[in-house]
Amino acid sequence: MAHTPDPVPSTTEALARLDMSLAEAMMTQRAVRRVRPDPVDDDIVLKCIELALRAPTGSNGQNWEFVVVKDPAVKAKLADRYRQAWSVYGGIGRRVTAGDESMAKIMRAVQWQVDHFTEIPVLVVACLRAGPREGRLPFVPTPPVAASSFYGSIYPSVQNLLLAARAMGLGASLITLPLWSFTSARRILELPMSVTPCCIVPLGWPRGRYGPTTRRPVEQVAHLDSYGNRAWHQP
Repeated sequence: MAHTPDPVPSTTEALARLDMSLAEAMMTQRAVRRVRPDPVDDDIVLKCIELALRAPTGSNGQNWEFVVVKDPAVKAKLADRYRQAWSVYGGIGRRVTAGDESMAKIMRAVQWQVDHFTEIPVLVVACLRAGPREGRLPFVPTPPVAASSFYGSIYPSVQNLLLAARAMGLGASLITLPLWSFTSARRILELPMSVTPCCIVPLGWPRGRYGPTTRRPVEQVAHLDSYGNRAWHQP
C-alpha cells in the first residue's frame, strides 16, 4: 500500500523541530530527492542558511554566498543543464550498475529529480567568493590539496544546512550536475567572476519519510596509522 505523506508542518512547527538531537539528525539523514511542490516558507530557508553560516571556513574567511532560487524561469535554465549532464552520467551509471537493485533505486530517484526539477520549490546554490578581496578572479586550483582547501570552505556549511533541513523535516540533497558549466551557471545566476558556484541543495517537503540509514560498520572503514591496518575489525 502506498505511503501517505505526512502533512506539511507550519513554519512554527518546523522551526520547533530544531531541538532534535544532533545524533538523531545525523543517524537519519539521507539524500531525499523526491519532494512535493508545496512552498517552503522563507523563514525556514533562511534558518537553514543561518545555521550553515555557523560552520568554519578557511582562515575564517567567511566567504560563502547563497543564491536562493525560486523563480521558475531560473529553475528551468538550471534544469536544462541538469538534463544535459544526466543524459551522459545517467546512461553510464545505468550500464555500470546493471543488476544492482540498490543502485537502480538511487538512479530512479535521481531521474525523478531531473524530470521534476522545476517543480522543486527552492534551490539553494552554495557559492564561494574567490578570496577576501572583492574582484579577485577565482580559479579551480590544480593540485588536489589546493582544490580540497578551496572547497573545504563551503562543504562544512552545506552539511550544516543539510542537517538543519533534516531536523525541520525538509527533504534535501547535494547535487552538482546542473553546475557542470561554470560559465553557464554564472550567466544563469548573474554571478560575478569573483564568485564560484559549488553545489545546489534542492529543498522541499518530502514525499516519503526519513528513517535510519544503512551504512558499513565503522570497524570496516577505520584504519590505524596506515591503510589496511583495521585494528578494530574482528573477522
